[in-house]
Amino acid sequence: MRRPRNPLAGALLSVLALALTATGCAGSTAAAPGDGGGSSSAPAGGTVANRVEPLARTPEPRLPVTVPSADGERVTVRAAERIVPLSGSLSEIVFTLGLGDRVVARDVTATFEQAAKLPVVTRGHDVSAESVLSLKPDLVLAETTSGPEEAVDQIRAAGVPVLLVEAAGGLDDVGTRIRAVADALGVPAAGKELTRRSEQRIEAVRGDVPHGEEPRVAFLYLRGSASVYLIGGKDSGAGSLIEAAGAVDAGAASGLDKDFTAITSEALAKAAPDAILVMSKGLESVGGVDGLVKIPGVAQTPAGMDRRIVSVEDGVLLNYGPRTDQVLKSVVAQLYGEDGAK
Repeated sequence: MRRPRNPLAGALLSVLALALTATGCAGSTAAAPGDGGGSSSAPAGGTVANRVEPLARTPEPRLPVTVPSADGERVTVRAAERIVPLSGSLSEIVFTLGLGDRVVARDVTATFEQAAKLPVVTRGHDVSAESVLSLKPDLVLAETTSGPEEAVDQIRAAGVPVLLVEAAGGLDDVGTRIRAVADALGVPAAGKELTRRSEQRIEAVRGDVPHGEEPRVAFLYLRGSASVYLIGGKDSGAGSLIEAAGAVDAGAASGLDKDFTAITSEALAKAAPDAILVMSKGLESVGGVDGLVKIPGVAQTPAGMDRRIVSVEDGVLLNYGPRTDQVLKSVVAQLYGEDGAK
């Protein structure tokens, strides 16, 4: 049975999707692809490239295959000529495997350049079954948080194979998700290659993290236009990224057991972050750093007093996909400074 959609997570995704729709694609200008080896293709300065870097060799799917779905079902994929991934992260995986020319639609959170011109099949963050089915897909890739469930069921009822992939929770999920998608597309060897490349690049960035400081970093989810101001806790999804950057998740360390909690002066004082991690559009929505420090309690934290803010593009921060090394590199560069000292 499908895991119930987390109400708070669903609300956050809806707010994020509306913001992305209103402001356009998140991300920097395109960077030239790298050589496909172990080194990251992130632009200088730790910015996350707004393009994905496909594997050097385009794999040829060998179908049919029958693979396990995250809801406990087994899904038989007989063709992969018209693929609809229902999240930005899953889109990123398909394109990076080298099969982007088979993708016929995108979720609103697929903000990288190669997917930008594809039709959007979500309203807010909710899946539109009618829009998906009108494109005559032969495979739909969804996450366990994709919904509404009725829409996903409607797509299945029309005879379209739907593979559910566990939603990403941290760095350990990168390889698992890549291999799940690759297996469903009939390119398991490419999945292993991309997993290996992604994990090597992440480890390379981790090896460059300065030692000794261990700053406390609070992840804040901000949507000023909707008056949404939240601090991430143990299950926010940012914890493993913060820890990989050699830092401490201030929200979790202060005892916040939920995914997100409304920001209060008391919560911020207890978290006492040395730095604040935010999504770039969220930061813009509150008026930049100047507006952020006006949120009650922020200016009184060490992070607020030092204006030590780390921002990463909304469409990639918590994707935990093939560009995660670039995300981590960006966080490290902003957190410690380019010379490794803040």
